[in-house]
Amino acid sequence: MNSIFNPDYLKYKTELQNLILNFESVGTVFGNGDRNVIKTIEFKGQLLNIKSFKEPNLINKIAYKYFRKSKAKRSFEYAQILNSKNIGTPKPVAYFEFFSGLGFSKSFYISLHQDCDLTYRELVHQPDLPRHEEILRAFTRFTYGLHENEVEFLDHSPGNTLITLNSDQIEFSLVDLNRMNFRTLDFEKRMYNFRRLTSKREMVLVMSDEYAKLINKPKSEVFEKMWFYTQEFQRKFKKKKAMKKKIKFWK
Repeated sequence: MNSIFNPDYLKYKTELQNLILNFESVGTVFGNGDRNVIKTIEFKGQLLNIKSFKEPNLINKIAYKYFRKSKAKRSFEYAQILNSKNIGTPKPVAYFEFFSGLGFSKSFYISLHQDCDLTYRELVHQPDLPRHEEILRAFTRFTYGLHENEVEFLDHSPGNTLITLNSDQIEFSLVDLNRMNFRTLDFEKRMYNFRRLTSKREMVLVMSDEYAKLINKPKSEVFEKMWFYTQEFQRKFKKKKAMKKKIKFWK
């Protein structure tokens, strides 16, 4: 087993290791657990999230052992980078990697649990939500801040940004961190980064209007490019979904 800890939690090393070794019998499952399993666990007066990543296929078992960082390691390291840039994300606690034979087996990522009022998904499905446009514009400014800080969040999708509403400000925090690039983003890459968030034209209009103000480009140009990538993603998504239905039908 390989493990790395946030220095603030090194004194709890043994206890945290025991949580991982007894993962099946501790905590409460959080979310649907379709691919990965997330559990919340009371620990030393705090609530932890422990994410157990699905065991990879044979090719990735080799890749994660010898050539690539595991999802747990990336999640931990990326959270540290975001913290250093003052970008919201639940505090990283530790990660663990297990190996079997010549290959990689399982990995776990521990962070503090963070409550929120909503995610971007609620903005998509609840257009009458109070402060809807205010939140959407603030989210756009948050995304612009990511881009300016050279953060390309590859899983920038409806469920991966936690939103906390205060009377005087709106706070955002990223989760599901294992796919990120840290690089300078040109206009095309910035617009492409919005593609997975919503299929609603009216929401893209608001986001493109706000982003245009920040990047000092004509709002028509920003909307055109943002909407192009959104539609392109939707076409591919629907095509993939239809293909899966056909495969399921013929099985």
